[in-house]
Amino acid sequence: MTTTLSLEAELARLIVEALHLEIAPEEIDPEAPLFGEGLGLDSIDALEIALAVSKRYGFQLRSDDERNHRIFRSLRALAAHIETNRTG
Repeated sequence: MTTTLSLEAELARLIVEALHLEIAPEEIDPEAPLFGEGLGLDSIDALEIALAVSKRYGFQLRSDDERNHRIFRSLRALAAHIETNRTG
């Protein structure tokens, strides 16, 4: 569990830096939606996050993956997916 929490914090920092958000990483609620009503990200932001994740964790998030709605549901869901698939 501790590794998941630290991965969430690391991922929040990565998202804030990659998207140049004007919020602190710790302000991102791990359970809040990343898109729409939550953090308010859009499809271009998803591409930026996917690129940053690919560089940092050594695997690709594909735009045609039918699981993307679950993978990008929240910071926690994205962190869990990275934990399962990362190589770096």
